[in-house]
Amino acid sequence: MKTAIIIPARYGSTRFPGKPMALLKGKAMIHHVYDIARTAAATHAGATVHIATDDSRIADFCREYSIPALMTSPDCATGTDRVMDAASQLETNPDFIINLQGDAPLTPPDFVSALIDTFVNNKEADIITPMTQLSWEELDQLRNNKKTTPFSGTTAVINNSGRALWFSKNIIPAIRKEDRSTPLSPIYRHIGLYGYKRTSLEKYIALPPSHYETLEGLEQLRALENGMTIQTVVVDYKGRPAMTGIDSPEDLARAEQLLS
Repeated sequence: MKTAIIIPARYGSTRFPGKPMALLKGKAMIHHVYDIARTAAATHAGATVHIATDDSRIADFCREYSIPALMTSPDCATGTDRVMDAASQLETNPDFIINLQGDAPLTPPDFVSALIDTFVNNKEADIITPMTQLSWEELDQLRNNKKTTPFSGTTAVINNSGRALWFSKNIIPAIRKEDRSTPLSPIYRHIGLYGYKRTSLEKYIALPPSHYETLEGLEQLRALENGMTIQTVVVDYKGRPAMTGIDSPEDLARAEQLLS
């Protein structure tokens, strides 16, 4: 099986220009993410890693550090579009394509590996994505965060087979009666890391933005609204920093503190 781990990296972020090149513990953020992907790929035969960018500064950096990079169209509307553009340039069509965001330098490599392992055993799913089950303390913290930043943190409901039923920026499901006798709450928080069957990514990219996707600002709802299947895999940070992405200089400073 051939897996392509593709890291979309855009220089012109509105909130954080030059974000992929920002230094984290003395090393460019994009280099941290590449090392994560390379660690995951090393344990899976047929897995490759590429940066996908439309900026010559990022491409030059990759060349300097011998990091495989593919130049993509500047017209790519999203990171997912950029991943598809890059995947179409590969000499051999991959069976499975992972979108590892270039601003996620604290992603544990085993989360990436978990997507590949899940696809090996479940090739029927269109998309595979990780979730983490929140403790009651983590749920309380998420509720508190949403008082000031209501669109931070995505939760989901899944069926007995782990298939996603829905994602929301609201905390779902609502809990009428909380039983805190167990350490984990019934709430699953989504981690923005995706693996696609190649044909499913091609189908997804061709679909127009959907109604609920537009309302919630969640791309994965486009897949669900069009009958595509999303298989979830539950992962555990095991005490590691649970920070999924860096969107601002303030986030970068927080990541520095977490890594320290």
